[in-house]
Amino acid sequence: MKHEIPHEPSDDEARAPDSPTQRRWQLERVVAALRVSREETHSIRRDGEARRAPSREALQAILDGLTEALFPRHYGQFDLDGENIDYFVGNRLSIALDGLCDQIHRAALFIGDELTPGFRRDDTVELTRKFASQLPDVRGLIISDLRAAFVGDPAARNFPEILIGYPGMTAIIHHRLAHILHQLGARLIARLVAEIAHTRTGIDIHPGASIGSGFFIDHGTGVVIGETAIIGDNVRIYQAVTLGARHFPTDDEGHLIKGDARHPIVEDDVVIYAGATILGRIVIGRGSTIGGNVWVTRDVPANSVVTQATAGTRSA
Repeated sequence: MKHEIPHEPSDDEARAPDSPTQRRWQLERVVAALRVSREETHSIRRDGEARRAPSREALQAILDGLTEALFPRHYGQFDLDGENIDYFVGNRLSIALDGLCDQIHRAALFIGDELTPGFRRDDTVELTRKFASQLPDVRGLIISDLRAAFVGDPAARNFPEILIGYPGMTAIIHHRLAHILHQLGARLIARLVAEIAHTRTGIDIHPGASIGSGFFIDHGTGVVIGETAIIGDNVRIYQAVTLGARHFPTDDEGHLIKGDARHPIVEDDVVIYAGATILGRIVIGRGSTIGGNVWVTRDVPANSVVTQATAGTRSA
């Protein structure tokens, strides 16, 4: 009995409209159904000219460039000296800010409701200029976070180890940059920056969250901090902590109300241990300690300790 070897279609045969491959997958029917979904039944596209979306890959490179400019000897080139370091920083900033300006402009046009009152290139240049002007202050905040990590973690031996090795440090650097963009109105870009940090570290901080100085995330995996959370100075949190919303208010027609304050306020000098879930617009008072794996939905007075054993609060 003679066995025939199955014929493998060539590239040209596979691309032909009447090829076996096309008939096997019934592509004409699938493509037509996707067109109906895209253009009619499930359309999410705004009317008007198609626009190019911002690029996550470009933003990753921009973030790397900004981080090198902030910490040139740690993330850039180790052999920089007093004569050439400023040239290096200027070069990295120039490239990163040019790219950022382009991505902000793309996002404004793509999403259609940012950079009010218009989408002119001059608007994005001015926004990027304002962003750049805040970088020295941001670096100061990041140094306060770095010091907090060194003081708060007995395993930390030196600043370089924390700066280039701790996921919490990476996440907070990204957040400090994303938060400025969010405040300036480039919200889609800010959200993409936050998601890049989330992908890199497993730490999910909405760019709208307000975080004071000396912030330390130890370990970090699974940390979630919501959009309207407010965190004071010298706060330390551990892995799997959630600062979330308890419920989602709706209007008279049942639509979610966007932007309402719905996440916790954590005052200065608070420690929140692993697995704690804190929900709603409640206040965790200054100097309090929230134990691991507790569920908190009510205000906590200043200088309190909340544990599973007490299932409540007591003065420290």
